[in-house]
Amino acid sequence: MKKFPFIPVSKKFENKEKIILRDFLAMERTSLANERTLFAYIRASLYLAIAGVAIMEYEGFNTFTWLSYTVFGISILISLIGTIRYHRLKRKLATYYKSMNIDPDQNPTTAVKEN
Repeated sequence: MKKFPFIPVSKKFENKEKIILRDFLAMERTSLANERTLFAYIRASLYLAIAGVAIMEYEGFNTFTWLSYTVFGISILISLIGTIRYHRLKRKLATYYKSMNIDPDQNPTTAVKEN
């Protein structure tokens, strides 16, 4: 089910081994990196939106209003791509936590439940 062909879809990963603290912390770092990436997408989108406003408001670029609308469209597209990628990885991490019987809201030292 590939809705957006320009956004890569990763394969489902399953781990059958017992998870240790180092692996749990690696998943937490991945989650934080996912948030940083979302903020980078938002930041790039805002920069493009500011550029669109600058092009629209500059007196010498009255004939280039189409360019400002194009930049606005790209800005919206970038923010949508970032949001989709963020939620996709967040959902994948949540399923991985569930498959390993981990409650991600607990303290990392007590988060790994024994089977």
